Amino acid sequence: MNYSWNWSVLFQSTGVGDSTYLQWVLIGLGWLLVIALVAWSIAMVLGSILGIMRTLPSKTARTIGTAYVTLFRNVPLLIQLFIWFYVVPNFLPGPVKDWWMNDLSSNASALISASVGLGLFTAARVCEQVRTGIEALPRGQINAGYAMGFSTSQLYRYVILPQSFRTILPPLSSELTNCVKNTSVASLVGVAEIISQMKTISEYTQNTIEIYTFVTLIFIVINVCLILLMTLLEHRLRVPGLIAGGK
Repeated sequence: MNYSWNWSVLFQSTGVGDSTYLQWVLIGLGWLLVIALVAWSIAMVLGSILGIMRTLPSKTARTIGTAYVTLFRNVPLLIQLFIWFYVVPNFLPGPVKDWWMNDLSSNASALISASVGLGLFTAARVCEQVRTGIEALPRGQINAGYAMGFSTSQLYRYVILPQSFRTILPPLSSELTNCVKNTSVASLVGVAEIISQMKTISEYTQNTIEIYTFVTLIFIVINVCLILLMTLLEHRLRVPGLIAGGK
């Protein structure tokens, strides 16, 4: 194998001003974190609402939640991102469409599309985690709440949600890391995140093995840090006697 190893490739000049390939990586890392943060915020808010809807007494609410999960979980993420980037803008109101097409930079529009698409996709998965957490609670607690005169909203606010969100922290940790990893798909709709930058650097330098080793390590470090933080949070908030609650 005639391959020229170069582990210092990131410190080489790009030939564009004084920048190095490491600076390109940091820019891509910044876009990755922005997409992950926005997408996870959308997923947590919308997924929590939908998860609650799927457990309400209202048949209409349950149907809406079920329809959303069925749709977004069964359409591949890449197709959803393509729809949000290429299809949805064509159906926007006139002024919004003009702003989207003419005023926004291509990277900004791709960033918004990727963040929204990934957020809505992940929301369907978070919804199922929330639903499972709520349904895992002993039925006696819910009956006791109604017997004490709690309304449904009060029951969810004071009894169900504080416990269910604590019990689902472990699976939510997995969804959070999946959300971060799935940001890599955003490169296919034009976002200059870390995978896109790595592809460009690989083409420029031909040091493919080193480049993808670096990007692998970056994802490992980010996700290990997230898992450690979520584990710490889980230990601080766990409920004795419930899932992961210990004795």
